[in-house]
Amino acid sequence: MNKRVLVNFCKNIAGILVLLCSLLLSSQAFSQDPNFHIYLCLGQSNMEGNARIEAEDTVNVNERFQVMSTINCDNLERTKGNWYTAIPPLCRCSTGLTPSDYFGRTLVENLPKNIRVGVINVSIGGCKIELFDTVNYPAYRETAPDWMIGMLKEYDWNPYGRLVEMAKLAQKDGVIKGILLHQGESNTNDTLWTKKVKVVYDNLMADLNLNPEKTPLLAGELVSAEEGGACASMNTIINTLPQVVPNAHVISSADCPAKPDHLHFTAEGYRILGKRYGENMLRLLGTDITK
Repeated sequence: MNKRVLVNFCKNIAGILVLLCSLLLSSQAFSQDPNFHIYLCLGQSNMEGNARIEAEDTVNVNERFQVMSTINCDNLERTKGNWYTAIPPLCRCSTGLTPSDYFGRTLVENLPKNIRVGVINVSIGGCKIELFDTVNYPAYRETAPDWMIGMLKEYDWNPYGRLVEMAKLAQKDGVIKGILLHQGESNTNDTLWTKKVKVVYDNLMADLNLNPEKTPLLAGELVSAEEGGACASMNTIINTLPQVVPNAHVISSADCPAKPDHLHFTAEGYRILGKRYGENMLRLLGTDITK
């Protein structure tokens, strides 16, 4: 092979390699669908889902509404890190109905049909907000009550870490559009709660390279005083969250029916609250609410 032939051969190989790299990069970019809107959900038992799932909650779930499984659930035939039609439960393998159920349904009912919605729910019943703090969670974990241990193990002892791990996977598929929080019963009357929430929110913004101006935080009130809420006094603090997190929005729990324990909502309460989360997000998206 003479020198000229060798040079042309090398140029051809280089061109092919550049083309292959370009195609690969294009394929990776294309895999992230801007029309797949993803929402992160975290909190304690009311976001985890405490009410029994009823028949009406399991039928007619639009396939455009998806959930990423954050643990392996043999009983649901779900594998960690994969997307499934969002038939409850949406948190772990045997949890109940949550606000995220009817949040997602409300979005897909009102958004254009080319938009899909996905939720990722990592919540722990009875936990303080400190459990999601990257600095304080190890100390909190060491003092966790026995009934919480099994839940922590399912997230490899680090719920925040699991949420970020799943969120990074999800970012390969779509775009994170917001965060849903329902937490506060275990921090009732904690005047530092808003600042603690801001730490968690800021960490998520940094760890997932999100823009806080484009990533709203939707925080739900606890069971209201009118419904006999045992922790209703915390709602006064929750309503000050937008003063600390500028892009925070508080979701009212007024007239959301509660269970006799005065801590958790009934299934109907979750449906109403979840729809309110969804309607608030739709307004932020500038979308007309028709259903």
